[in-house]
Amino acid sequence: MVRLCTGLVAVVLLASAAPAQASAPSRFQRFDTMSVFRNTSAGGHTAAEIAAATADGRLVVYTDSPGRRIGFAKTGSKLTPDGVLAMPGEPTSVDIVGNLALVAVNTSESFTAPSGSLLVVDLKSRKVVASHELGGQPDSIDISKDGRYAAIAIENERDEDVNGGAIPQAPGGFLTIVDIRQDPAKWQLRKVELTGIAEVAPGDPEPEYVSINGRNQVAVTLQENNHIAIVDLKSGRITKHFSAGSATVRNVDTEDDGKFDPSETVTAAREPDAVAWLDDHTLGTADEGDYLGGSRTWTVFDADSGKVVFSSGNDLQQIAVRQGQYPDGRSDNKGVEPEGLAVATFGRDKYAFVGLERANLVAVYDVNNPRKPRFLQALPTGVGPEGLLPIPATNTLVVAAEEDSAEDGIRSSLSGYELTRTPLAVSLQRNQGTPSIVSDGISFGALSGLSGIPGNYRDVVSVTDAAYTPTRILTIDTVQAPAKVRKALTLTKDGKPAGYDGEGIAARHKGGYWIAVEGDGKQKPNLLLEVAANGAVTKEIPLPEAVAKTATSNGFEGVTTTGHGKNEQVWLAVQREWKADKTGQATLARYTPATGEWAFAAYPLDAPQAGAWIGLSEITALNDRTLLVLERDNQRGDAARTKKVFRVDISTLKPVTAGAEKPVVTKKLAEDLVPALKADGAATHDKPEGLAVIGTWPLQRLVGVVDNDGLEDAPGESVFLRLGWVR
Repeated sequence: MVRLCTGLVAVVLLASAAPAQASAPSRFQRFDTMSVFRNTSAGGHTAAEIAAATADGRLVVYTDSPGRRIGFAKTGSKLTPDGVLAMPGEPTSVDIVGNLALVAVNTSESFTAPSGSLLVVDLKSRKVVASHELGGQPDSIDISKDGRYAAIAIENERDEDVNGGAIPQAPGGFLTIVDIRQDPAKWQLRKVELTGIAEVAPGDPEPEYVSINGRNQVAVTLQENNHIAIVDLKSGRITKHFSAGSATVRNVDTEDDGKFDPSETVTAAREPDAVAWLDDHTLGTADEGDYLGGSRTWTVFDADSGKVVFSSGNDLQQIAVRQGQYPDGRSDNKGVEPEGLAVATFGRDKYAFVGLERANLVAVYDVNNPRKPRFLQALPTGVGPEGLLPIPATNTLVVAAEEDSAEDGIRSSLSGYELTRTPLAVSLQRNQGTPSIVSDGISFGALSGLSGIPGNYRDVVSVTDAAYTPTRILTIDTVQAPAKVRKALTLTKDGKPAGYDGEGIAARHKGGYWIAVEGDGKQKPNLLLEVAANGAVTKEIPLPEAVAKTATSNGFEGVTTTGHGKNEQVWLAVQREWKADKTGQATLARYTPATGEWAFAAYPLDAPQAGAWIGLSEITALNDRTLLVLERDNQRGDAARTKKVFRVDISTLKPVTAGAEKPVVTKKLAEDLVPALKADGAATHDKPEGLAVIGTWPLQRLVGVVDNDGLEDAPGESVFLRLGWVR
């Protein structure tokens, strides 16, 4: 039960505008996210990089390089931590055959003295049962489908601090073939030289990634050499090798400037990282780029001829844009940066999964025709998706995201996705399924404020914050599922595009908008903007000087209106305590346009948990007597506790002028947002910052959005919350 206004009320699920389908195409839906520190401790640094699963799919093993260990997780309706095992160095890759995990471990003393071991772990006893010296620093490992061979890329990676990272740098890497036998201690290792075949640095091949097909041929990417080699595992002979070539990609953004401008053309060497066979004659590459290039693409090659049969062009960029996860900060350096690639067959359908390291997405393609991949969907992940693990035995996909920074609230994770036929529109009724908000090509993100539109029962408007410039007002269709950004209006000042840190928006009855601009407590003041319907800023309204001088960097975070015409009043929420405020009290400010007067009241914040703070991030009017205030802590994932909507009765409230003792409002809990934020298996988002009431009593709906911080030190998922009808 939810009490949004006086009397007994309930919020029920929003019915989709689209009818449920009797039969729907299969799609992947996230069901859980497990922070891998749960296998150790919250204070430690950890990273899930590459993962493998047992044949039945019930156990996942992942590498944890900074922790010098491998970790275990059980699968099911949830991903459950199941312990760790120490390694004698940094594990770089893992694969599983039968009940044995093969772990490639880097034990190098330096770049010039590389070394490594292949450790064989019995998964029942969780003990190392054999160890083999590799003679160099390993990277990727793959096991043949028949279990007879393993292939290991011995990279002997370059030192990027030497000569600007230019190659060659001795010693050169190579390929190791492992002949797997019943007794792991008696396995034979064979060395395959890869020197002398590439044009870039033939003496320093830098093998990066391996993948074995059904004919026991291994494809090896020589990333910095921009080359691909194919080796027969039985004989150890190179049967084919060819350059990965370059790609020309048009209509891409190449400037890190806070705006999406797809007006440039990039021609660059592919320099592929991951490689995967689509069938025995066709292979795909994730063209991450590194030393010289980065074409922002993924590519399919005819392995017999070395010819390109498919290139994604600017598709991966467009996918990220449409899903509100384009990393503008990487526009000048490889963009979305495709890095991971995996291919697997689920039932009768074959899928390719392409990991976009900087967009925190996995693009899913139908590759039933390997020469004509067809994009299906994009899956949000943790920060830095590295390991892509399809598990057909359980109809799931597990993604290992490696970035981990407890200080920034970013934790390395395993995310699980299940193959389902439930239509996305049906799942979104329960805040499940992704994406929850899209566009037709309008770039969006950093949705920090939200407002209903008087007289409009379909749309809301949002405002972008300082993550992007210039500031834009986005119109969002809430009836479609997913919600759709259908229009963007640029703010202008004196006829020129203007950039503000817009943190709140309120659509006015007579047209136009109020926008709350957060100041920094120093050079930039907190401002209330009056904005015309065409986006022109007509007035910048500062706080009274006596109040403004008490401001900190935690300023305006929301704005709404009550009344209209001569009775219009503008209410703003200040995020946290200012210098003159009592501990645990934020401020609600009221501005009366008809008189230009400011008045203030105090808002009592919940007490934060240890190591956190709590503040306000949105304010919206339910009616002229009741405000809804969104209060949240600054924590995400497992540490998140407070993401709540409170109801504040202002019918008898008498705010005071600057300097007077502020009355303290009374708040009542209306809605805990944590269940909605976790409903589709995501790690709890830290910044629900937009809340809007659509329609008028008795037909009112409540919706919300999450600020993705423009993907800066954040997972970057754009989230639209459907919080139901208000009865």
